[in-house]
Amino acid sequence: MTRSDEAVVELADRAKEGDQRALGRLITLVENGGAQVRQVAAALPVVHRAARVIGLTGSPGVGKSTTTTALVTGYRKQGLRVAVLAVDPSSPFTGGAILGDRVRMQEHALDPEVFIRSMSSRGHLGGLAAATPQVLRVLEASGFDVILIETVGVGQAEVDIAGLADTTLVLLAPGMGDGIQAVKAGILEVADVFVINKSDRDGADATLRDIRSMMALVTREPNEWRQPIVKTVAHRGEGIDELIEAVDKHRDWLAEHGELDRRRRERAKAEISAIVLGALARRHVVTDEISERVATADIDPYSAADEILGDAVEIPGT
Repeated sequence: MTRSDEAVVELADRAKEGDQRALGRLITLVENGGAQVRQVAAALPVVHRAARVIGLTGSPGVGKSTTTTALVTGYRKQGLRVAVLAVDPSSPFTGGAILGDRVRMQEHALDPEVFIRSMSSRGHLGGLAAATPQVLRVLEASGFDVILIETVGVGQAEVDIAGLADTTLVLLAPGMGDGIQAVKAGILEVADVFVINKSDRDGADATLRDIRSMMALVTREPNEWRQPIVKTVAHRGEGIDELIEAVDKHRDWLAEHGELDRRRRERAKAEISAIVLGALARRHVVTDEISERVATADIDPYSAADEILGDAVEIPGT
């Protein structure tokens, strides 16, 4: 074992014991990529009891960070260790996270049983950062009971969270456009629980009716999960207990119907696929020369891909 390997193993051991500085350094190694990502994965302990992974998504301004803070408070009252991954938009100049959600969650900043990390999306589409699955694995191995993932808040492209979280909360707010428009945006299709935040405002009942109307149009099997709608005022903590209860009911349903294990398998499959595709992209570079041949119709794109990949993979349609 090299010194580098030993250092990563030491960080993993310290993170498991609750050392937040060591945990932060592990996550930085994962975000930066490179050879040490493999070392981190090898150093992590086997997780026999996976954390509850809860995703929060919705348009900017609906109160995702406020709701996340309220959920942290609720879960801490239950004595659970909580981690928060807040994925922020990237600065076009530095590539770093712009918003820095830790600023908005100061009430939990000194709690040793709460870990909060802002991550830059670095231009990755889907509302998450590319390293999020690997960071999630680090947090699970570090013994957290609940992991809350807050997406960027780009509106129509935040679908990756559904493949990563056990339960996905889609937040809406009165005055942010009616519920039917939100359904047309597409993100409501990923919801396991609908949350109408800022429900003390005018229009909350209309938003509730719109969601119910849209849900009534969907044909469901008798044992299929029916998404509850929870009204909250997150900055006052109102409705948060009911929201946690809805999340718990969804987790029970997942376990009862085998969906929890299936979602975990799909998460692992997606993570492996991303690693394989990344390795292929690094190994098989598309050159200007072969691009020129395709552009001038010298060869078709499938033949070009065959030349690049060789025997590495069979391309459908060839």
